This record gives sequence, C-alpha cells and structure tokens, in this order.
Amino acid sequence: MASRIVTAVLIAALAAVPVRAAAPTPRDGAEAFLAMPQVSAPIALLIDVNGGRVLFERQTHRRFVPASLTKIMTSYVAFELIKAGKLKLDQRFRMSPEAFRKWHRVGSTMFLAQDSETSVAELIEGIVTVSANDGCVVLAEGVAGSVPAFTALMNAEAKKLGLKDTHYNTPNGWMDEGETYVSAADLATLSTALITRHPDLYARFYGHERLAFRGIEQPNHNPLYGHVEGADGVKTGFTNEAGYGLVGSAIRNGRRLMMVVGGYDRPADRTKESRAFLEWGFAAFEAHPLFAGGARIGTAKVQGGQARSVDLVAPHPLALTLPAGAHANYSLRLRYKGPLRAPIAKGDEVASLIVRVPGEGETRLPLVAADSVPEAGTLARLRNGLLAMLGQ
Repeated sequence: MASRIVTAVLIAALAAVPVRAAAPTPRDGAEAFLAMPQVSAPIALLIDVNGGRVLFERQTHRRFVPASLTKIMTSYVAFELIKAGKLKLDQRFRMSPEAFRKWHRVGSTMFLAQDSETSVAELIEGIVTVSANDGCVVLAEGVAGSVPAFTALMNAEAKKLGLKDTHYNTPNGWMDEGETYVSAADLATLSTALITRHPDLYARFYGHERLAFRGIEQPNHNPLYGHVEGADGVKTGFTNEAGYGLVGSAIRNGRRLMMVVGGYDRPADRTKESRAFLEWGFAAFEAHPLFAGGARIGTAKVQGGQARSVDLVAPHPLALTLPAGAHANYSLRLRYKGPLRAPIAKGDEVASLIVRVPGEGETRLPLVAADSVPEAGTLARLRNGLLAMLGQ
C-alpha cells in the first residue's frame, strides 16, 4: 500500500511560526551545567517523548535480560484488558497452592498467603510499586488460567507494538536462562505506550514511593523518586543474571523524558548516573511546542469502514526538541499508509507527523485515531461504492 504524504491538511495550529535559524548555543555560563554526565551503563537510551528525539543512545537494540523490567509489560497487558472491558479492578484472584509453593518469599514479594484472594487493583499496585513476583503469577493465572497463556498475551502485545527485540517467557522476569529478553529501544516504546494509551491507570498505579499492604509496608526502590523533579516511573530491575537496570520517566511542564539503562554492576552507580542523566536531558535540550495532547492534526481516508475518514489527533503533547538555546526553521507533514483499512480502534496509532529540520533529517511523531471506525455493514458498503463511482 502506497505511503501517503499530506501537506495541506495541517490545521491552523501549525502557525507556530518557525523561529530564526541559528547554530545550537548554550546559555551564557551554562556550559558546565549542560555537559553530558558520565553514563557507564553498557546499555543506555534517553528520549524526549514529546519531540520524539533521541537525546543519547548506546546499544539500544542489543538484546538483554530485563529482570523485573518485564513487569512493565505485565501491567500493560492488564491495562489493555481493563480498557477493553475484559478485566475489572475489583476482580479477585486466588493464590493457588502450587503458586504459593513456588513463589512464596521468592525475590520481591507481596507476601500473599496460600488460598488468599487479592483484587486486581491490589495486585497491580504490588507489581508496580514493590515488584511483587508472587503478585505477577497470581495475576497471570487469574487472567489467563496459566503463566504460559499469560505470557502468550504479553508476546501478542509486543507484536502489536512492533517490538522486534523482545520476547517474554515469564510475567515477573525471574531468571529463565535468557528466554526472556528485551532491548532499550523496545522498552522505551512499551513504556511510552503504557503512559499514552492508559494515562489514568498509569497515574493511579505508578509513581508511588511506598506500598502498605495487609500490615506490611515496603519502599519502592526507584532511585528517581524524591530526587528528580517530576519523576513518576517506571520500573527498576535486578537479578544476578541481569545486573541493575532502570526504565525512568519524569515530566515537567508537560514535557516528558524517558530513560533506559541496563547492565550496571552496582546499584549506587545506577542511582547516581540515572539521576544526572535525566537532569542533563531537561537542561541540555528544550521543547518548542507544536500541538497539545488531543489536538486534531488532520484527517485520513478509510477504506471498508462505516466512516470514510477518521480524524488524526496527538496522543500526547507534541514538540520540536532542540539543544538549549538553539533555533531552527522546520516543516511539518502528515504521513500514513492509505487509505487506512477498517476496523480501526480509537487510540490506534495510524499516522505520523513528520518534522523536518534542515541539516537534521526527519523526526516522526505518532498520530492516533480520534474515533473507532468499525467495518462497514451492507448499507455502508453500498454507500461507499456509490460515492466512489461519483468520485467522492
């Protein structure tokens, strides 16, 4: 299907007038503050989500063992099922005797008792905040009937998201001789989808510094909380096999940065360097707003649907990211493979906003469907055929 590039459909909000072209220059006296800090992790990635710009990368497509970073996908699957109405937060799942024997007090845990019943909301809170291995297994068995059936759901969602260097064999990331693996680029894509597709659930369950559950209080080990302004996620990971890893996120004035680091030998290095990494990203680069989240950017044609077109909207605030103090002319285009084919679900990523800065190439920002477009029924197919004959 041919790639369609649309230039004239961009609405008046594009009248963010391009600023003067100039070479990137730091603010006076800020050279030391804007210097790239030491990041010794063998795997490292920092992106500006609003601007779609990679601020730093090192071996971002290298496959590695994620340990508890796996639990980001575990929560994503749960969020997707909740959104689809197939899972409810007040549903309760039982800790089977088999799961209790295998996972009681193994690694990080919620200390679930044998035959105890726990709500989905409590399980997600335990998984996200204290990395509960037992909670992951109870959720997996409750949702899908077995751990293998749940990991099949995890891999299906990975495929939908286009994660090419990811495979799950476990819902909690426990050591499995490398059968579970991810890449930094895939983790950033997954975490961005987690936040943008499920903002309310993300805000409810992520970003908590402590968990109090059935008389036991435990801290969240995310080293960003309480130290990096705006930090609200995402997940730490550690096993002897994986080393120390972190997917970190922080938002300031609507601007979100996403960081992935993996393979640290010492938690102290992960703590110190990850904090400095995010602070550098906020200081060394600036966001020039393009569109607010939810803004209508344009329209795409739809084939075989109840509607013949669908509005394209920004899934989150979109911006042009430049080095601090820099200015540049830019151009914007819509691009999608069209016409789109029904069915389309509201919120599906179906198009891109292409931002071109002379000398820097293109940056692709995601656009999503504003509404669902079901497949056309008999009358709608007849109508669409008639309109096509009339050239409309």
